Amino acid sequence: LTPIKDWLDGWDIHDPKVAHMVCKMIPPQCPFERDILIFGKKVAHIPAMCKLNPLYEQLVGIRFRALSYLADECQEDISKYC
Repeated sequence: LTPIKDWLDGWDIHDPKVAHMVCKMIPPQCPFERDILIFGKKVAHIPAMCKLNPLYEQLVGIRFRALSYLADECQEDISKYC
């Protein structure tokens, strides 16, 4: 996965439409992990999705670059994405 990680790390945002799409598609935080309970007993555990995704750090980086582009270059209010 190293070539994909390197490609994602090098991806720059230069288009407001792309930046908005990225901010909508990539969640601001890792989805919560869950315990599955039956009659009060834990029968299964679902780990946080970020722990399962080997590209999580790269996706968070792309989202950060998109937010930075919208805030710094486009002078937009990014609070709706936080």
